[in-house]
Amino acid sequence: MTINIDQEAGAPLDLPYQEVIRDIVLASLDYEKCPYEAEVNIILTDDMEICRLNRDYRQIDRPTDVLSFPMLEFEQPSDFSHAEEDYADCFNPETGELMLGDIILSVDKIREQAESYGHSQTRELAFLVAHSMLHLCGYDHMEEGEREEMEERQREILLSKGYKR
Repeated sequence: MTINIDQEAGAPLDLPYQEVIRDIVLASLDYEKCPYEAEVNIILTDDMEICRLNRDYRQIDRPTDVLSFPMLEFEQPSDFSHAEEDYADCFNPETGELMLGDIILSVDKIREQAESYGHSQTRELAFLVAHSMLHLCGYDHMEEGEREEMEERQREILLSKGYKR
């Protein structure tokens, strides 16, 4: 398992963020029964940079808490059965790991939302990583049923690691 974490924000989170990220990435993949060793890239940045990325990739000119860039296309969420059909596109040739994608997190939003929601920055970080991992596994929340399913999965992943609101 490769979890690349780059801290690019000016002021890093004052918590063991690498440990939290790794813990939730692994819990998410276990929960979704990913049958492969995987590679995930995570960047912690600030509001200015995530705003630029949000504008460039989604045409929304404001900062957001997280952006997810999945490498795989799923017919059904967490149906990894097609990955081997596109082996050259889906697996890192050097490690043999399934390349799931990239997650960009705003450290500024993690701080702001933790305070706004009345929970710790650690819990907010864990939530955003679980949320993004589900996106990398093919889940979305554009429709009500999808949103409810995704929220339940996030809740279960977080509870499995002891994160409560």
